[in-house]
Amino acid sequence: MKRLASILLVLQVLVPPAALSAQNSTSSPSSRFGYGELNENVPVAYRGMGGAFSGLRQQSVINPSQPASYTACDSVTFMFDLAASGMWTRYADLNGHRNRPNGNLEFVTMQFPIWKQHIAFSAGIMPYTAVGYDFALSGNAGGYDYQVSYQGEGGITNVYAGLSFNILDWFALGANAYYMFGDATNVIALSFTDNALQGSTMYQNMHVNSFRFRYGGQFFHTFARRHRIVLGAVVENKQPLRGEFVQYELNTLDSVLVQGDGFQIPLYYSVGASYGFDDRLLVAFDYSSQNWKDADYFGMTGVLQNRSRYAFGVEYRHNRMSRHYAERMFWRIGATVTDSYVQNVAKKDFAVSAGMGFPLRTSETLFNLSLEYNRRHSASSLVEDNLKLTVNIAVAENWFFKRKL
Repeated sequence: MKRLASILLVLQVLVPPAALSAQNSTSSPSSRFGYGELNENVPVAYRGMGGAFSGLRQQSVINPSQPASYTACDSVTFMFDLAASGMWTRYADLNGHRNRPNGNLEFVTMQFPIWKQHIAFSAGIMPYTAVGYDFALSGNAGGYDYQVSYQGEGGITNVYAGLSFNILDWFALGANAYYMFGDATNVIALSFTDNALQGSTMYQNMHVNSFRFRYGGQFFHTFARRHRIVLGAVVENKQPLRGEFVQYELNTLDSVLVQGDGFQIPLYYSVGASYGFDDRLLVAFDYSSQNWKDADYFGMTGVLQNRSRYAFGVEYRHNRMSRHYAERMFWRIGATVTDSYVQNVAKKDFAVSAGMGFPLRTSETLFNLSLEYNRRHSASSLVEDNLKLTVNIAVAENWFFKRKL
């Protein structure tokens, strides 16, 4: 427990919640709609596999998106996971193109067994949404030149704690409790080149202070010693998003204060499956859905649209006991298709990914990296091409092993 206390103390000093805020992780104009860009919170190892997670449980990976997976951990091992990312984005429209870099600390998670392999615990901090953009549009109306500027920053962050239980030797259940906090600000300013005309500025701020819950289950079975199947599901009920939401126009000082009763997190579910062969090949597929259309947004339903996501991935490791390092490495590829949850803003996002895992010689600690390419087409002829590199260190240490004298 002294080691755990030391790590938590270091995290409080070196990784304050503000460092994990999502405000620097995106520059997409699409993030000004809804609550911002959604984060899937998938571990780096699985991002290289297209982001599949529901039907995956591995001893070497903390999978916070699937709380039932925590009991896959070793009964004597403490795990700690830290990830950071860098992204390059190219925006192209009818007026030309521009490039924007972004980077951020992605998440910090930990996991350890409570009672052998029957009960396990995980906790961490990670972003839920990201808002970050700064652009302007110019035009002419009635012979008057004008400019509309758009600026936004911030996002919603998650702190979670979860438990997993092995109900049977082939079935596990788990649950996560999330505390959601953060601010997201959007500003729209209209100005005219003619000083005789008065412009206006619309200001909107969301201050979130809320809780939500996620539940997961996994069925797993190994047969003929070489084949392993995992079936998994995750669900979140529709839940209120508490906080304060303010919207007003600066030049008129007309403001509207909306309490959290007018906002909701939608019904969410995900189902997935994976097949593993001989500790070498792993194939996974996921489907997830969020029913945003029936969730309140500023007290109204139907403002947002339902979101679906398909993910597929493959991992290969030739021989974990080989003398050749490349044969002990993990090699991953994947693909993802995702709908936007904002109406008339973006079409489907298409992404492909690749990843590698670098094991250490003397422990179960892994260095993982994933490279994701994503293309997004918006309804306004804007095309976004994203290239994102994410790296992490997944530390695994035998803290609970009792040595015999």
